[in-house]
Parts: sequence; C-alpha cells; structure tokens
Amino acid sequence: MAASDQQSGTDGEERPLVVSLCGTYLKPEMQSLYRQITGLKKFRNVVFAENVANLERFPFDPMVAMKKMQRPRFRGNFLLRFWYKHLVKQWPPPRPVGYVGHEGEYYHPYDLVDLLKQWKPDLVHVYYGHKAVKYRRMLQASGVPWLVSFHGVDVVKFMDDPEYVKGLQQVFQESRVVLARSESLLDRLRELGCPEGKLRMNRTPVPLQSIEFEERRSPEDGKWRLLQACRLIPKKGLFTVLKALPKVVERWPDLKYVLCGSGPDEDHFREEVKKAGLENNVEIQGWVSQEKLKAEFAKAHLFLHPSELTENEDQEGVPNAMLEAMAAGLPVVATQHGGIPEAVTSGKDGILVEEKDFEALAAALLQLTGDETLLAQYSRQAKDSVAEKFGFDQQIAAMEACYRETMEK
Repeated sequence: MAASDQQSGTDGEERPLVVSLCGTYLKPEMQSLYRQITGLKKFRNVVFAENVANLERFPFDPMVAMKKMQRPRFRGNFLLRFWYKHLVKQWPPPRPVGYVGHEGEYYHPYDLVDLLKQWKPDLVHVYYGHKAVKYRRMLQASGVPWLVSFHGVDVVKFMDDPEYVKGLQQVFQESRVVLARSESLLDRLRELGCPEGKLRMNRTPVPLQSIEFEERRSPEDGKWRLLQACRLIPKKGLFTVLKALPKVVERWPDLKYVLCGSGPDEDHFREEVKKAGLENNVEIQGWVSQEKLKAEFAKAHLFLHPSELTENEDQEGVPNAMLEAMAAGLPVVATQHGGIPEAVTSGKDGILVEEKDFEALAAALLQLTGDETLLAQYSRQAKDSVAEKFGFDQQIAAMEACYRETMEK
C-alpha cells in the first residue's frame, strides 16, 4: 500500500495519522494484524517496527524500522555526572522498566521519540501489551496519545517478573484506551487491574467477501478431511486430537487429519503420530500461504480447534483461522476455552467439548460425521455466525471509533 493511497478520504479532507507500533512486522501467523493495519478507511497509517520481516508476504508502505540508540556512558564522564547531580539535581536519573544501566542512568533504547516528532501522528496504536510495557516511557516522552491492544499471549507473558507487572499497571494508567480480542481477554485484563472505563472490544475482522462459502456434505467414499490450522504450540490441543483420532479412524479408516502450521511442537508431534500408527491418517503440511489455506478450506469437511490452557495459563483469544473456516462453511469441533465460545455456539454451528477431553472430542467428531443433515445445518449457520459478529467493515469501523476516542480524551 503506497503512502499516496492513504492521504485523504472521499471528501477530500486529510485523514488523521495513526502509527501502528509493532515489535516485529510481521510474523507469519499475524494475518489478522495485517488486515487491521491495511484495512483502515478513515485514518492514514504508518508502521513503526523494531524488526521488519515478511514484507513480501505482508507488503506495506510507509514502513519505518526503528533504530537502536547507543547507551550513554555516565560512569567516568565528569560533565554528564555534574549535569545530572548538581544542575538538574536528579541522580540517579529515572530508568524505564526492563532497562538497567550503570548507577541507574536512563536512556531511550530506540529512536521512537525522534520518529514521532518527525511524523507528528495523531495517535499511536501499540500492538501487544508486553510491547507497550517496553515502549511506555518513550511514548510518555513523546506526548502523543496512544492505545494498546491485547491478543492472548500478552496477558500471561512475563507475569512472574514483578518489575514487568509494575510496568503493566503503568500501561493501564497511561494508555487512553485498552483493546482486547475477546470477552475472555477483557475479563483477564480486569483481573490484572485495568480500569473498566478504558476497556474496549477489538474483534478480528474477517474479509467475508474474499472467502468462498460451500455447504458441507458427507464424502461418499468416506474420505473425511478434518482440518486444523495453527501454530504447533501446547495451547492448540494437538496431542488431544491425536488421542481422539484412533476411535474416529476405526469408524472411518480413510479419514485424514490435515494440520497446516509449524512451530516448536512439530518434531514431537511427528514422533507421536508414528507411535500411534497414524501416519496414513495424519497429513502435516507445515506453514501454508493464505491462498493455500483457502484451498484446504474448500477440500475439508470439518474444522478442529481443541485449544487448552497451558501450565503458564496461556490461552486463546478468538482463533483467526477458525473464523475463516467458519466463513467458508466448515462446522467447528473445538473446546470451551478462551474466546472460542464467543464465536462458536455448541449445537448451532459446531460442537464444543471440555478441554483435554479426547473421548468427548472423538464423540463429537463421530456425531457430525455420522449425521449429514446436521453437518449441512451447522455449515450454513457457521457462515452466518461469523458474518454477524466478525464482519470486516463492522470491526474496522469499531477500531477506528476507538482511535477517535483516543484522540479526543
């Protein structure tokens, strides 16, 4: 997207400028962030990031890579020590959470303050709460109004660090608006101490117009395709699926569980597939492009997402791939976890079971694969459910309303 494409609205007036502030722009699994960043209608947008990656996959312009600032050396520098101790009378100088220097000196770790002075945005949107903790002091120094959005992992990350928790409380106080992907994440932010008056919903926008719907029918040859698309990490319930599969394969021996994604659990998962003797029923595709994923939606009959709470209490918001699958007409078999029940209504557009209950998961799969009428009914309703709650234009408009609120507070 070129900068010139964003300068003014349909009425000819220049639109306000928002900085989308990221740690990394963008990791492969951050498709939903890309849709938000590129989907703005009433605001112009520039991206600031510490690290710039995958631009060929997520093209955007203007893009600004922040530069690291050189740490000032106070120890041994007589003039600087004299300045702070005797003229400014502030020793040790304040330091931000996460940055510890000699004798407590403070420095900006990135050139964010200078960049904000140069670009003069109307507001900053910080993506992920732990990044807001990192950038907070720089945002404070810039004087630009800002808001932060939480996405799931950032309500559990670093919570064992008292200094970080203190920094998070300051984020809650200093940000003008706090966004979250789901009701479950909003509840978690309340528990962490975020003021109720700042909390706003920030649901994932789903581009329904670009996803082709097809009502699902039972395969005549019994070759069911059960699809899951996710990072291969503990909270995705991959090993619970593996425990449930033998009973389903007993009924449907030609069934395929298709797993699209990569991650740290991949090698272990492959080993467990072999131990279970399910090599002929499990297809691991690795990370796939958005177009390839849409092709897999078209071939599949059901979508799986049995997420579960991990030992460090990592939980889902509302999984993006699940929403896209529902828009394509795939009924969902998932768990009563995180934000999933906000998208899937058990008995209406899918079936939800308790976390880690592989027997209940197998029973749900057998129920849907054994009832073609129910399969078709859930398929139609899945699309309607997503359209009602996660429509692209609706959610972009809601986020832009939060931008206006941030500017006006």
